[in-house]
Amino acid sequence: QVQLVESGGGLVQAGGSLRLSCAASGLIFHIQTMGWYRQAPGKQRELVATSASGGHTNYADSVKGRFTISRDGAKNTVYLQMNSLKPEDTAVYYCYLRRDYYTPTDYWGQGTQVTVSS
Repeated sequence: QVQLVESGGGLVQAGGSLRLSCAASGLIFHIQTMGWYRQAPGKQRELVATSASGGHTNYADSVKGRFTISRDGAKNTVYLQMNSLKPEDTAVYYCYLRRDYYTPTDYWGQGTQVTVSS
């Protein structure tokens, strides 16, 4: 199995910054993608940013230019640097990992709350 442990959430004023971290452990081989999703109250979980093993990154339009995803392969950790935060960024942020070993399998962290006050 794979375990994902997130950290770095919290309360910040609009315009501020936060950095989320997610450390993966366990059977962490054949990792295809790591990334972040978020879910606001009353809304569906949505993609924020992903980073594929080949280096390709993907961002939601709403965060382009403000958020940056990065990975440290040696530490099996993915980061999300969030700048110019807006109240609409308020959500629970979930770390995501897809392992592609025979069949793709998705793993999720427990989530970390990000609250942006206006």
